[in-house]
Amino acid sequence: MTTPARADSGALLRDVLARIGDKWSVIVICRLDGQPRRFNELRRLAQGITQRMLSATLRHLERDGLVRRTVYATVPPQVQYALTERGRSLHAILYQLVDWTDDNLAGIQASRAAYDTGHATHSAPQTASIGDPRRSFPTRGPARPQRPPGSPRPKPNGPGTR
Repeated sequence: MTTPARADSGALLRDVLARIGDKWSVIVICRLDGQPRRFNELRRLAQGITQRMLSATLRHLERDGLVRRTVYATVPPQVQYALTERGRSLHAILYQLVDWTDDNLAGIQASRAAYDTGHATHSAPQTASIGDPRRSFPTRGPARPQRPPGSPRPKPNGPGTR
C-alpha cells in the first residue's frame, strides 16, 4: 500500500524529472557551465528562447537550487546567474547524456530508417471520404463559414422572409 509520504515523493520525483528534462532547462544549464552569465547574454546563447520563457526557466531552476541569482547594487542593477554545486553535478550528467548520444547517433539514425521503411505502408492513418461506406458517422452538408465573434448575424434571405 502506498503511504501519503511515498505518493508525495513520487509526485516530487516526476516534477523534478520534468524540470531537468525540459528543453530549455537543459539548454540554460549547459550555457551556464563555466561562468556566470547575465540575462541577455543567456538569451543570446539560448537561441530561440523568449524572454518570458527564459525568466520562467531561470526562476524554476533557482527554486530547485540548480541556479544561483546574484543581484549587484549598481545603477541599473546587474543580475548574474550561475550554476550551484547541485547544478554543476547535473551538468556533468547532462554531458554524459550528450556523449552517449554522440556515440549512438549513427545507430539511432539507422534504426529509425529501418523502422520507417518497414512501417511505410502503415505510417499514415486511412481516412474515410464522405461517400465511403466505411464512414460510420452521419454526413452533413458543406461546412458553413464561421462568423467572427461579435459580428452581427446575417439576415435570413429564404422563402417567407422580407
